[in-house]
Amino acid sequence: MNSKPVQCDVLVIGSGVAGLAAAIKAAKQGLSVIVAEKEQYLGGTTAISAGWAWVPGNKQGVAQGDTREEAETYLRNLAPDTFNEAGVKQFLDTVPETLEFFENETEVKFVYPEKAPDYQMDLPGARMSGRAIIPQDVDARILGDKRLLMQPYMSSYTVFGYMPQVGPDINEFFHVNQSLKSFTYVTRKLLRTWIDTARYKRAVLRSNGNSMMTRMVKSADDLGVRLWVNSPALSLHKNDDGVVDGAALGGVHAGRVHARLGVILAAGGFSGNKELRRQYFPHDPNGDNHFTPTIGHGGDAVTLARKAGGYIDDSVYSVGSWAPVTVFKYLNGRQRLFPHLRAIGLPGLIAVDRDGNRFGNEALSYHDFGGQMLAHMKGQTETSAWVIADAKTMHKYGIGYAKPWPMPRGYFYKTGYLVKGDSLADLAQKIGVDADNLKATIRDFNKGADAGEDPAFGRGSTLYNNFRGDMEHKPNPNLAPLDEGKFYAAKIQMGDLGTFAGLGINDRSEVVTEAGEAVPGLYAVGAAAVSVFGGGYPGYGSHIGPALVFGYRAGRDIAKHAAERGATRI
Repeated sequence: MNSKPVQCDVLVIGSGVAGLAAAIKAAKQGLSVIVAEKEQYLGGTTAISAGWAWVPGNKQGVAQGDTREEAETYLRNLAPDTFNEAGVKQFLDTVPETLEFFENETEVKFVYPEKAPDYQMDLPGARMSGRAIIPQDVDARILGDKRLLMQPYMSSYTVFGYMPQVGPDINEFFHVNQSLKSFTYVTRKLLRTWIDTARYKRAVLRSNGNSMMTRMVKSADDLGVRLWVNSPALSLHKNDDGVVDGAALGGVHAGRVHARLGVILAAGGFSGNKELRRQYFPHDPNGDNHFTPTIGHGGDAVTLARKAGGYIDDSVYSVGSWAPVTVFKYLNGRQRLFPHLRAIGLPGLIAVDRDGNRFGNEALSYHDFGGQMLAHMKGQTETSAWVIADAKTMHKYGIGYAKPWPMPRGYFYKTGYLVKGDSLADLAQKIGVDADNLKATIRDFNKGADAGEDPAFGRGSTLYNNFRGDMEHKPNPNLAPLDEGKFYAAKIQMGDLGTFAGLGINDRSEVVTEAGEAVPGLYAVGAAAVSVFGGGYPGYGSHIGPALVFGYRAGRDIAKHAAERGATRI
């Protein structure tokens, strides 16, 4: 361990979108910045995500007539009891400035999709487009040798190494076995992926959140930000005045870092921490009823900040952003997770509980459907359900990780991902649900599905529902009967994309005590901090949008805040 502290102006703990947004903005102002990442790769959960950012007030939305009032109305109705008026004002105030900075002064570039509906299209103020944006694809060779330091895609969410993008891209993959155009498109994408992987060890064309983080790492590197992997933060350091001015690191860069202007915690939430889940996730009292696909969300920020006086603010509508997942093992025995973020809303797929009954609208967002799942199974020892499909649906779409025809299915059976029954009764027996209930559930569902209706739960009744389905399927993009045996099932359990409960902060993103007093020199952004949306989930990119904006604000203002305390930069 180094005896002499390494010097910098700002220490950022965590290398996801929030951390790098703060680092880039701070470095752009001439500050000396170190980013300490505990994992072996840069990018965090952002790098395995779809990369969307929910940012009302962007140039596309303004051009389409979206107004500040509409965005506020929507957010207020989304979680009315926990609406954070001051935080939402800061967020909306800063969106245009943030996007202008990243698009004009860094390598970060965005695409503005034609359609990206808000998740609650039935609420006042919701919009069909103009709020959610995605990063532009990038060739990772812009990073040189550092490209192999980027967090790889989540393998269970790729198609033979290629990561489809939500929208027209993934739609081609859904129709690969139904259209020559789609087949040609997919073949071209896969061939490019395989050739690049053979030549460069990893595909060089990066999309989704991996593209965003590649672009941000390039921007940070160009500005001289020191990017340290395998460097976990072990403890924070306070000076004699009680100001946080650095941290002790372990790993490759073991030693103390002295950060003159302060420390920014951007190390994610706590959904990967068994003890904290026991305390804050009602459905997981034993710490073994929840499975997170996130990276680095082990509660490090909470652990560090609590010792410095911070606390977890759980006064939110939902403590986590829920995402049902399938838990399975590869043939080598390694556990893997597949997040069901879209496909349950496709025609011919339904979800049933362990009694064989439907319990919600499968075409809702993963978060809202997860909420229905949690409410329906409240107090049960396991939060789990089954996604069911018939032969034609399995042939056409598959179920999540289990790909459609012409992919062989033996692998999915061997790993335990997929269960097949020769009839509904046979499937029910194999998955342990009541056969009569399952038959009745599907019989009732089929009555309405033929006509494109779901009287029980209103599936397919909103534009967002339809967007999650197959827009070419008639009469309803979300509905088709399950009437062709054999039948298939995959088990889903509760997971998340991060936590909405998080460290309590003030309007400067400073960590605060339960009494509301700031912990000077210590900031929290991204999933490390409590949700600015009060635990509501407005649309695509509800984590990344605020993380980008408040990370930017923290990097922008940290020198000013330090000057008010009399601190000086290097």
